[in-house]
Amino acid sequence: MLYSAYEMQRAMLGSASNWASVGARLLDNPSLPMGYMGVGPAFASALKVFAHLYEERGKPDFDIQPVESDGETHYVSETVVLEKPFGNLRRFVRDGLPDDAPKLLIVAPMSGHYATLLRGTVQRMVENQQVWITDWADARLVPTSEGKFDLDDYIDYLIEFLQFIGPDTHVLAVCQPSVPAFAATAVMAANKDKCRPASLTMMGGPIDTRASPTGVNDLAMDKPLSWFENNVIATVPLNYPGAGRKVYPGFLQLAGFISMNLSDHMMSHYEMFKHMTVGDQDSADRTKSFYDEYLSVCDMTEEFYLQTVKHVFQEHSLPKGEFVHRGKAIDPDAIRDTALLAIEGENDDISGIGQTRAALDLAEHLPMAKKKYLMAPKVGHYGIFNGSKWREMIAPVVEEWMRANPKSEG
Repeated sequence: MLYSAYEMQRAMLGSASNWASVGARLLDNPSLPMGYMGVGPAFASALKVFAHLYEERGKPDFDIQPVESDGETHYVSETVVLEKPFGNLRRFVRDGLPDDAPKLLIVAPMSGHYATLLRGTVQRMVENQQVWITDWADARLVPTSEGKFDLDDYIDYLIEFLQFIGPDTHVLAVCQPSVPAFAATAVMAANKDKCRPASLTMMGGPIDTRASPTGVNDLAMDKPLSWFENNVIATVPLNYPGAGRKVYPGFLQLAGFISMNLSDHMMSHYEMFKHMTVGDQDSADRTKSFYDEYLSVCDMTEEFYLQTVKHVFQEHSLPKGEFVHRGKAIDPDAIRDTALLAIEGENDDISGIGQTRAALDLAEHLPMAKKKYLMAPKVGHYGIFNGSKWREMIAPVVEEWMRANPKSEG
């Protein structure tokens, strides 16, 4: 019922969005003077904002732009190098990159947004690194015949991706995947896998949510797991390839994020309206581009979502030494030569201060020289991996750390 109700609302709002777009184009028609008189410009701008807010959206493109280096323009190639039912491995390489450039796997969150949310992360790191990214699938588009996808499968995917890329690969985990990326590193270290990460950077990750709990953490703790199962899990309707699959819908995750900062989002759209009204299209387009990405959402499988709530936010399985992969306990102390970098944002309202840094304490026998912590001042959750502070302050630290730790010892 939940998904069906959403689809009905989406259809109605989508129709209204189309009519609003038509109205805006009419008012913008130079042969119709009403668009230039009285409230005409304001009305046209309001219709454009409404049309943009409720228009149909699919998966955005990465659209990585050419890189400027040493006065030359280098184009970036993009290819899918490994296809899996629940996620592909996508590669980006710029022309003219040195053969010995570090290899970097960016692990994108599976948390309701597409991997394209990390477009700014890829754009910055592709300047000096060979870059791969986990391009997770929308669960509503994966047929039930492909089976389930849970935390064990997520960890298996990361291990397979690293083995595909090869030894001496660095890993950058953004937010939620910090936990499974750390677990995959520990599993590979325990197995003495030659493809274990040379370094693992965790950014704004919920390694131990008992440290500085946020509103997100409080919500997960206030409700029993059965509440999430009964109230936020829905069945994919018949008009999608994944019909019948139980999922946590992306539209619910988006609604939760927006409700946390509702006034900010309302003000952003009001500012976009004002920019359009006075003809400042560049400023309006910047806001529009952000929301084109932010409002594009995808679904997670039921089992992955519920296990994440249970083990990461409720039971704190990893920091308590109770996290299990394929029936075998994960030993963080097995990490003896993968360099760890923990990065947190001072103003992060999703992962509080100390939650990511906790990973450094879990690898007890990793030499201190292979542990590093960065607290980025005046940076929120999104700013850790995107924007000017990411590009100018955080990314150089990540690059320096990778070059200081080019390979694992084994």
